[in-house]
Amino acid sequence: MSNILNSLYNMGLLDDLARKKTFIHRIHPAIKLLTTIVYIIALTSFEKHEVSAVLPFVFYPVFIFSFAEIPVIPVLKRVLLVEPLIIGIGILNPLFDNYSVVLGDIAISRGWLTFLSILIKCSLAVTAGILLVATTGMDRLAFALRVLKIPRVFVLQLLLTYRYIWLLIEEALRMIQAYSMRAPGRKGIRISDLGSFLGQMLLRALDRAQRIYQAMNLRGFTGEYNAGKAPKIRFRDLVYLMAWSLFFVIARTYNIAVLIGVLFTGVGR
Repeated sequence: MSNILNSLYNMGLLDDLARKKTFIHRIHPAIKLLTTIVYIIALTSFEKHEVSAVLPFVFYPVFIFSFAEIPVIPVLKRVLLVEPLIIGIGILNPLFDNYSVVLGDIAISRGWLTFLSILIKCSLAVTAGILLVATTGMDRLAFALRVLKIPRVFVLQLLLTYRYIWLLIEEALRMIQAYSMRAPGRKGIRISDLGSFLGQMLLRALDRAQRIYQAMNLRGFTGEYNAGKAPKIRFRDLVYLMAWSLFFVIARTYNIAVLIGVLFTGVGR
């Protein structure tokens, strides 16, 4: 039960963070979405064995963490949830790509460089996505998708799925509480009861979904996502997009980490 309560808190935390009034939060949602898209495209366009060239892209999430006043630990916990998948994608590279390269005085397999590059790029991309939700909110993010002419069916599917997870967790919490009252002192759900428990949860979820849909129709739902009055894109929003896009292009074109190393150490001149 505590795990479900923690899940409810963790999901609500992103919505709470999105209600802040910092400079980053006041940027137009479509601009933040476009900036994140450009960031991810530039980040993932590097060669598979590039590591040092990717490091300057850490500056973008650090900037968002600082100026949007987003706590680091909750975001990192969410990133860690997908780390096993990322590691599973790249962990076999050292076995299949064992060509050695020399870094300074150290010889290392290029497969390990590829693995490290995948780990960094995927982690930064996931972090950027979480920060986008934490500084924009799902409602305004859905509005940004409609501004960018994403088909409404996809936007509604994303928005309603995100919102309905709350209700599904609440239903599960009620059922676990009822089960615990009928089986005091028992930890968890017995395997023999698990089938009927999941079946009842499915039936309750379908019934709840039908009632929600009927309530939406009674309130005038026509299949279109209405976000109210659309905010205008201001000049500072465009400056934000152009400044970050310029930085991403420069960081993609030049190896800034190597240039800084040469500047301070003189090696390579």
